[in-house]
Amino acid sequence: MLVLVLGVAIAWPERPAFSQQADGAALTVTTAKPIERQWSETVPASGWLKPWHEAISAAEVSGLRITDVLVDVGSVVEKGQPLVRFSDETVRAEMRKEEAAVATAKADLAKAETNAERARWMQGSGVLSDEKINEYLIAEQTAAAGANSAEASLESQRIKLSQTTIVAVDDGLITSRSAQLGAVVASGTELFRLVRQQRVEWQAEVSARYRSFMKEGLAATISNPGSQQIKGTVRLVAPTVSTDTGRALVYVSLPPEAHAPIGLYATGQIELGSKPALTVPDTALVARDGINYVFTLDGEARARRIRVETGRRNVGEVEILSGLDRSAQVVTTGGAFLSDGALVRVEGAAR
Repeated sequence: MLVLVLGVAIAWPERPAFSQQADGAALTVTTAKPIERQWSETVPASGWLKPWHEAISAAEVSGLRITDVLVDVGSVVEKGQPLVRFSDETVRAEMRKEEAAVATAKADLAKAETNAERARWMQGSGVLSDEKINEYLIAEQTAAAGANSAEASLESQRIKLSQTTIVAVDDGLITSRSAQLGAVVASGTELFRLVRQQRVEWQAEVSARYRSFMKEGLAATISNPGSQQIKGTVRLVAPTVSTDTGRALVYVSLPPEAHAPIGLYATGQIELGSKPALTVPDTALVARDGINYVFTLDGEARARRIRVETGRRNVGEVEILSGLDRSAQVVTTGGAFLSDGALVRVEGAAR
C-alpha cells in the first residue's frame, strides 16, 4: 500500500508536462494587417429642407374680380408667364376717359401756344399791354402742365390695365395658391407662392464647436428616408450661433434634379476634408465591458488581446486611433471566442 502511494506521488509532477504537450490550436482564425486609408472627416448635421428663395405673386389692384386662374400647385412656370387674370372692363373705361382728357389738354395747349406766339411777336409794338402778353405766356405754361398731367394719368391707367394680369416674377415651382375664380381681392392679397428656380436647400444645424471649420464650397450628403443620398454644397454659413440650442446654421445648396421634398427634416453630414486613418475590419473588434479590444498574433501563433481606441467607421471598416501597431497581424474573424494567450491556427497556413 505504501509503495502505491509513493508511486502516485512520484508520477504526479509529470502530469503538467503531459498536458502541455497535448495542448493544441483551439480555433482557426483569419488575420490581416491594418491598412492606412484616406477617409473624409465629417461633421454630423440635421435640419429642414426649405426653398432657396420664395417669390410671392400678389394682387396690385383692388376691387377687381378674378376671371381666370391659369396655374395650380405643382406647376412649373417661367418668368413673365400669366398666372391669373382680373376683369378689366372698368379699367379700360377709365383709360378711354383719360385718353379723351389727353386730347382735350393737347387742344388747349395748341390754342395757348398760338396765343403765346402772337403775344411774343407783338411784344414791344404797343398793340398789347405787357400785362396781356404775360397772361398769354402764363396760359401757355399752364396748358403745357395740364397736357403733361393728362398724359401721366393715361399712363397710370395703362399700368393698371397691365396689372389685371398677374405674371410670374421668376422661373420656379408653384407651392401655394390662394387665388379663387370669381373672388374680388384687395391690393396686396397673396395669390401664389413659388420656389424660385426650383432650388431647394438644406438648412442644416451643426454643433457650435464645428462652426470655425465650416466654409463655403464644402461637400455635404443628406440621408434621404428612401435610402437615397443627396449631394450638396455649402452655400453660406450663418455668422451667429443660436443661444438657445448652441448650434450654428449652415445653408447647403441642392441640385434641382435631386427633387428634394420641401418641409422634410433630414439628417446628414458635412465633409471637412480627407484625413489618413489606420483601419481594420469591424469584425476584428471585440467589445467587453464597454471597452474595445482586438486580438493580434505573436510569433508562437498565440492570440494577444490589445485594448484600442476607435474613431470613424466606413463600409465595414473602423478607424483605430491608438493601441495598435501598424505591422501587427490582427485577428479579423473568431476573436469573440478567443481568450488572451490562446493558441490558434491561421486559415490557409500550412499545418
